[in-house]
Amino acid sequence: MAKKKTVKKTVKKTAKRSIAKKSVESAGKKTISPTSDMPSLSKSKGKFATAESMARAQRSISVSEFFAKNRHLLGFDNPRKALLTTVKEAVDNALDACEEAGILPEVRIEIHQISETHFKVVVTDNGPGIVRKQIPSIFGQLLYGSKFHRLRMSRGQQGIGISAAGMYGLLTTGQPVKITSRTSRRASAHYYELQIDTRKNRPDIIRDEKVDWDVSHGTKVQIELEAKYQRGRQSVDDYLEQTAIANPHVSFSYRAPDGREDCYAATVKALPQVPREIKPHPYGVELGVLIKMLQDTRARSLQQFLTSEFSRVSPRVAKEIMATAAIRTNARAKSINGDEAKAIYKTIQQTKILAPSTDCVVPIGGEKLIAGLKQVFEAAFYTAVTRRPSVYRGNPFIIEAAISYGRPEKPSEDEEGETHGDAKKPKEQSGNGQDKQLAKLIRFANRVPLQYQQGACAIYRGVVDTNWKSYGLAQARGALPSGPLTVVVHMGSVWVPFTSESKEAIASYPEILKEIRLALQECGRKLATHIRKTVRIRQEMKKRSYIEKYIPAIGEALRDILDLKDRQVSRVCSDLKDVLQRSRKL
Repeated sequence: MAKKKTVKKTVKKTAKRSIAKKSVESAGKKTISPTSDMPSLSKSKGKFATAESMARAQRSISVSEFFAKNRHLLGFDNPRKALLTTVKEAVDNALDACEEAGILPEVRIEIHQISETHFKVVVTDNGPGIVRKQIPSIFGQLLYGSKFHRLRMSRGQQGIGISAAGMYGLLTTGQPVKITSRTSRRASAHYYELQIDTRKNRPDIIRDEKVDWDVSHGTKVQIELEAKYQRGRQSVDDYLEQTAIANPHVSFSYRAPDGREDCYAATVKALPQVPREIKPHPYGVELGVLIKMLQDTRARSLQQFLTSEFSRVSPRVAKEIMATAAIRTNARAKSINGDEAKAIYKTIQQTKILAPSTDCVVPIGGEKLIAGLKQVFEAAFYTAVTRRPSVYRGNPFIIEAAISYGRPEKPSEDEEGETHGDAKKPKEQSGNGQDKQLAKLIRFANRVPLQYQQGACAIYRGVVDTNWKSYGLAQARGALPSGPLTVVVHMGSVWVPFTSESKEAIASYPEILKEIRLALQECGRKLATHIRKTVRIRQEMKKRSYIEKYIPAIGEALRDILDLKDRQVSRVCSDLKDVLQRSRKL
């Protein structure tokens, strides 16, 4: 038995040696097996997830937690823009509240520099104030507001702005938002310190108390944040200057971080008309939204649903839609199935329905736009156009355009003109010696300046695509026109189609581009008339200066030829000047 075991062990050792020898030889020959580079599944089995482990990792994400990680979507992608966005959101809320309450807005903006990158923004308004119970939700909860579900023109739309500014301040400085608000002289002022819980998207209240505040009504918001202050384009100063153009009824007082004080007094002493809320238009409702509305409606019959849930749908139009879609007249709204809803949706698109009511959109007005431009820019020529309301995706909107051109100084008599196309144009006075400066473009959406993402905006595309050469201006391909020109374009709508949550650019819908182009062309025709008139006057002044310069020499020549006396020479020169003046009038 012992000999048999010894033989078996010897056989196993010999087999192992032969296997090892073969592996060494195969390695020396560099023979690679097709599966030699693949990892062993048995060894790496623990590295792979299972359905159970993936299920355990799943959890919901709150909207505030999402935007805390993606704050660049809201306009907080760099310190300089974060300061502008914070001021803009606070000012927009103040103006909306004041106008809705019928109060001429008076807004005070203060920016205090605490350290090199630490700033405190304080915005105070004379609005109606905020009810105590609503303060925590408005400033400490994202997607909370009253403007998302109503169709009327307003600056705010999503209920994100001011709460996102407070969240950014908390993330960068750790300081809570401080709010003081008072609704009337009889009511006490309430002071809150709160911060947003990003995991649950709800406010955490730190302080809640009554305080003494010597104002009858209004709201004051203080936010500390990491920021950078710099004057010039796309700054807070530039934002307030542009806001004063589109809101001539607002009084601004501004204290910059360097202690400088600026004031923009109201040039119009009347509030703009309050826009009315409307129902959605059938043309702008998609199939899935229509099905959801049918499920949630309180209307009993389908006819009642169509007339009560939509604008511009009369009982006659509702019966026509039901008849064309082959829906029975006594059908209940909640009993409509998917195929019937699809038939109703297709029928609505084919039925002639009146355009939405436009009293939900209030334009700035041509005179007020020009008054705002004159407050900020000095020019020789102003004009403005307000287009008739139009519709995109069932949403009413209106386009306004205004331009200022030239400098107020009178042109010199010996200044030469230069050719632009087939017409002659005077040299453009830029004030800094640069005749080829590009025009300044100012974009507005619901009276709010848009200062970033200019190239992605429908307004910029509309201005660039306009042929300004036909109106006497120089323009390179794919660029803004050149010259001492300021172009202002405003879009007012119940729902502005912004390209992102930061609300900096308008989407290029064909209907919007068409209205922008038509408004600019109308302004351009008036500008071309002014430029041609200016060129003609300058040419006449130039000719007159030449003639007046040589009239005395002509008089002296006539005296020598005709032997005239000095009195006769003076009379001849005077007569020649009179002839020149009469020819100029003709």
